Formats: sequence, C-alpha cells, structure tokens
Amino acid sequence: MCPNEEDPDLCFYVLLQSAEPVRVLVTGAAGQIAYSLLFGIAKGDVFGKDQPITLILLDITPMLPVLGGVVMELQDCALPLLREVIPTDKEEVAFKDLDAAILVGSMPRREGMERKDLLKANVAIFKSQGAALENRGLSSVGLCVVSGDCQCVAMRCGVPATQVKNVIIWGNHSSTQYPDVHHCKVNMAGSDLACFDAVKDDDWLKGAFISTVQQRGAAVIAARKLSSAMSAAKAICDHMRDIWSGTPEGEFVSMGVYSSSNSYGVAEDLIYSFPVHIKDKQWKIVDGLAINEFSRGKMDATAAELVEERDTAVTFLSA
Repeated sequence: MCPNEEDPDLCFYVLLQSAEPVRVLVTGAAGQIAYSLLFGIAKGDVFGKDQPITLILLDITPMLPVLGGVVMELQDCALPLLREVIPTDKEEVAFKDLDAAILVGSMPRREGMERKDLLKANVAIFKSQGAALENRGLSSVGLCVVSGDCQCVAMRCGVPATQVKNVIIWGNHSSTQYPDVHHCKVNMAGSDLACFDAVKDDDWLKGAFISTVQQRGAAVIAARKLSSAMSAAKAICDHMRDIWSGTPEGEFVSMGVYSSSNSYGVAEDLIYSFPVHIKDKQWKIVDGLAINEFSRGKMDATAAELVEERDTAVTFLSA
C-alpha cells in the first residue's frame, strides 16, 4: 500500500529508495563496448526501471586512468538508479557478493586477425575469470559472456524490429553462424505471417540475407577499423534482460548455451547458439522445431567449426 495515497509519485520514490541495489560486475569496463553498455545498465534497460544498481567495473591495471574517466562520465549522467560505482583492477574485489556478471573483457578481433590467434589470447582471460566465479561460490550469479545480427528482415518488410520474432541464430559467432527464419513470424497489418510469406523472396532469404548476417562483423571492422561496439552493447543488454526477466510465452531468443542430450544433433556439452525460452532465470532449449535439409547442412557446418575451436582452446589451456 502506498504511504501517501494523495501522491503516488512519492510512493514510487519511497519504494525505489528502499529497494536493495543489485550488484553488477562488468569486466573490460574501460573498453569501447562497455562505454555503450554501462549507460544502458545504469538507466534501467536491463534490470528494470525501478531497480537500483551498484556497478563494479573491472579492467587491467594500465586501463585504470581510462576507467576513472568512465566513472566520471557515469557520475555526470546523474542516473537516479545508480547507487555506487566501484572501479578496480583486482579480481578479489570485483568477484565479491555479485548478483550478475557481464564478462566483456577480452581482446577484440582486428582486421586480418585469425580466429585461432584471437582464441588463444582470450582463453587465458576467461579461464581466470571463470575460476574467480567458482572460487567465490557464485554459481547462481546471472552470467553473460561476450567475446566480440543484424535485423535485415524488418528492414526488408518495412516494419519495426519489434514486429519480427523467433529468428534463430544457430551455432558459432563467426562466418559459419546460421540465421534461420523458417520459424520466424513477421507482424504486418496486425497479422502474423511466416517470414517467407512476408518477404516473398526465397532466393534472398537463402542467399544474401544469410551471407550479410554471417559477414556483418567483418563489414563493420572494414568500415570502422574497429569491431562492433554499440550493437554489441545493445545485444548484451537484451541478453541480460531476457535472462533476468524471462521471455514472453510463445517466443524465444537465441543464446550460446550448453548442448545437452544431443539437442538437434549437436554434440553434447558444446557451447552452441540455440533457440531458448527463459523463465525464473533458467534457460531451456526450445525442442521439437522442424529442421529441413537446407538448415541441417548449415547447422552441422557451424557445429563442426565449434568442435574444432573447442579442441584448440583445450590445447591452449593445457599448454
């Protein structure tokens, strides 16, 4: 019950002030992705518009001066949800009493860089951070790992992106990823249409659309001379919001999760992007979707690449 029924806004303010902040860690916090990401978190795009936030910002020691500037920027934004900002270069400080962790800190891919070289550099980073989570008993923490899709369908159909749902990205975050619209629905003039019926161009959906999504990261690097940052930050916000708040009934999103019980023919325990439904902060792979021969071939190809990369990463860990 509101303590001041004559002023509901005051009631909201009182409730907001009394709520406990959630403690959110962002690694690589002085980097370009975090620069876009932190504002979205702090203004309520991820954990809700009435949820206070404490941000713990981790980066390497040489980046602490830059991190200090990021802290000043956050302070100058005067965001009402942001209760505290804790910058640090120490894992023992960062990985303490967390509610959520967003592990962005990694080496970004640069133009002409081989994926193997990128993998070798990032294995050590995520090994250390994974150990920090495990050693502090934080297995229940909401976690999003990001090391590095464009909404072509909406633009093709002339509708907002919110009118397109259930596009699937299968597999790896690489040029073998498979954007699958066979289960996608597009809302046009109040009616949900199958994507192929809405677009009315099968050749484009099976050709240029797929290659555009697969090569989008390389195209951004070629244009900016830097990897994707703004769109990556938005994707992280969307991912973590879905993990925290769940997905609507009948809708699913794509996330890189453990394959289990040979889901869709993918090797068990492989981290692979599947369609998932999320409820009570628990994800579940959406089972039983029909897979045609066209999709099967592309799903198998990206799985094969992931197996190779997993095995390569294991050799780096044991070296």
